[in-house]
Amino acid sequence: MKRKFDTLIVTGGAGFIGSNFIRYLFEKAGFEGKVINLDALTYAGNLESTEDIFRRFGGKRYFFEKADIGDRPSVEAIFGKYKPDAVVHLAAESHVDRSILGPEAFIRTNVMGTFTLLDVARNAWKDRNDVLFHHVSTDEVFGSLGDSGYFSEDTSYDPRSPYSASKASSDHLVMAYHHTYGLPITLSNCSNNYGPNQFPEKLVPLMILNMLEGKPLPVYGDGKNIRDWLFVEDHNSAVWAIMRDGESGRSYNIGGENEWENIKLLDCLIELVAEASGTPPAQFRSLVHYVKDRPGHDRRYAIDCSRLKKELGWKQEHSFDSGLRLTVGWYLANKPWCDRVRSGAYRNWLEENYTAR
Repeated sequence: MKRKFDTLIVTGGAGFIGSNFIRYLFEKAGFEGKVINLDALTYAGNLESTEDIFRRFGGKRYFFEKADIGDRPSVEAIFGKYKPDAVVHLAAESHVDRSILGPEAFIRTNVMGTFTLLDVARNAWKDRNDVLFHHVSTDEVFGSLGDSGYFSEDTSYDPRSPYSASKASSDHLVMAYHHTYGLPITLSNCSNNYGPNQFPEKLVPLMILNMLEGKPLPVYGDGKNIRDWLFVEDHNSAVWAIMRDGESGRSYNIGGENEWENIKLLDCLIELVAEASGTPPAQFRSLVHYVKDRPGHDRRYAIDCSRLKKELGWKQEHSFDSGLRLTVGWYLANKPWCDRVRSGAYRNWLEENYTAR
């Protein structure tokens, strides 16, 4: 029997994956309950990403709460106010380069923040079995692959950066709360997401916007690091399938089954942006330059998502070509959004509009 939920807390719901997940719930999942978007609105959180949802459902089925997941009194108050029967935990510090430069924030949010959420949920739900804590994690916890093979749910953890180490720690905490306290949980480890609303520090939007602005296109090392790319809507449909039908205490890998070397992905983006903008591809290719590889740069990630497909009947709806075309089209059509989130204008907009939420 499928799980049914009345009230979901989505942590990090103003971020890239979170805002797309909320939109998926309201527009495609058939969810009829309430969604509470719990977000601290750090640099990558953007309420504009859910503005249309707020206009349609705000105050009735959609609510926003500004809070840090590590602030226990605030999290307890939100649980007490809304009495959720599920948590979708997406809030995280998630950029590897930033974790190398400043790892403390990653430990504070990804480890201690996850602990706080788990402990508040455990105390609020007590011995209930009709609830669920779903934790969203990354394939980076598994380390680096060679030229062959795939990460499965049984792959040993081998994190190589402060970011992946913090996510591995949070995964273990989630599983420990299930085994020790009986907290109903599911967990997913996904490959690289791409799509609309992604903060422009990430590879795909960074390259698109740098092309449009005539800026250099930096490529780490030899450009042959390989990632498995997953369109964000496919990721969110998988999370929802796991929440509805996944076995409690079980983890599921979510992959796009689209392995691409970084340099070949960039070449695809160059062709698509050139086609959409009417710019000769050679003009963009002249912007490509190689930079020193980052420390601990994993060589290859690739996901085996057969458990998800066989047990829950999930499959990707978007090919890599269709997903990239949708993504490029979105960034070209939403350049003002990109400019605002990279400048102080978004903070000004937030201050002027926040009280309405």
